[in-house]
Amino acid sequence: MNEGLAREEICRIGRSLFERGFVHATAGNISVRLDDGGYLITPTDACLGFLSPDRLARLDASGAQSSGDRASKTITLHRRIYDASAGTALPARCVIHTHSTHCVALTLDEDVDAVGGDCKELLPALTPYFVMKVGRVPLIDYMRPGHSGAADRVESAIRAYATKGAPIRAVMLSRLGPNVWHDTLSAAMATLEELEETSRLWILSGRRARALSDPHIADLRLAFGAHW
Repeated sequence: MNEGLAREEICRIGRSLFERGFVHATAGNISVRLDDGGYLITPTDACLGFLSPDRLARLDASGAQSSGDRASKTITLHRRIYDASAGTALPARCVIHTHSTHCVALTLDEDVDAVGGDCKELLPALTPYFVMKVGRVPLIDYMRPGHSGAADRVESAIRAYATKGAPIRAVMLSRLGPNVWHDTLSAAMATLEELEETSRLWILSGRRARALSDPHIADLRLAFGAHW
């Protein structure tokens, strides 16, 4: 995708997320990695529902800003996601971060820690489309917005899951919200939608719904190449 189209697509996706309640006020951010290795990212404190293509922050491959309004402070985290995922089966070409209500709600008590067993994860394998379209979502312990330690933990999670043969395309920042990545912004938005809907189902079930069995998950791996 050329830069002009990427700018328009960021604004379209931002507006869609805002109008449907996936983001509110100035929460959330969107970035795209360009073919020349540089980045576009939404400006700091910008409302995703009212973005202007020419005001998006443009950064070079080293992260230095060259144009647009001041880049979101999360660019450091986004760049770490791009770099860490590059050698996996699910490399990022774009990243979406939101404060989606049901995802965040699941992190507001300690029960969520038990979902992933030894490794904390946001959700069990509740539905086939969650397994197929989202996959495992490690839960990153709370750190204040923009803290460099969060980027360290996200990078470690991406590399650890890839090593285990279960590459990921989403992480959940406790009390803040999910970061999801994909080849295109439309695909990343669909991943985010599936993640938020599965979180809502988990809450509606009282967190008592049974997860898919190991044979069911093995079948999804075989039939659809699911990464779980």
